[in-house]
Amino acid sequence: MTHPAIAQYLLALLCGIQGLATLAIDLRRTHATNPEWTRHARYHVVWQAIGTALGSFPAMALVLSPGPLQADRFYLAALLAGLPMLGFLGALAGRRLYGGALSDPNGIPPVRIAAFGSVLHIDLNLVAEVLALSLLVGTVALFGN
Repeated sequence: MTHPAIAQYLLALLCGIQGLATLAIDLRRTHATNPEWTRHARYHVVWQAIGTALGSFPAMALVLSPGPLQADRFYLAALLAGLPMLGFLGALAGRRLYGGALSDPNGIPPVRIAAFGSVLHIDLNLVAEVLALSLLVGTVALFGN
């Protein structure tokens, strides 16, 4: 199997995981049905989850469908996969402007790791997004080889 073919399958897998994981995480009690969130905040998280999931399916179709413009379709799918990740990073960068936080006291807590005499609080959303973005960049690089 060629590098571009491997990259296509990896990108399709990443898109599928992105869409399904967003639904699985955000449509739970810690998010969309969290009774402590305002109804408007729950509306926005469901909107975001459905939008991300719906965006993942055309990206998968673009990358897996045979036909002309294979490279163009691959890069368009990669861009579509990267947009929610960039949105996450934008929200992360601007969270002080709107009073946002990576985690909620009654949601999924950050992982606590004791290291070098201090306790680190590592948000799993941030880990997942950085890992996914790294995999996306690696997949695009693999496609170009």
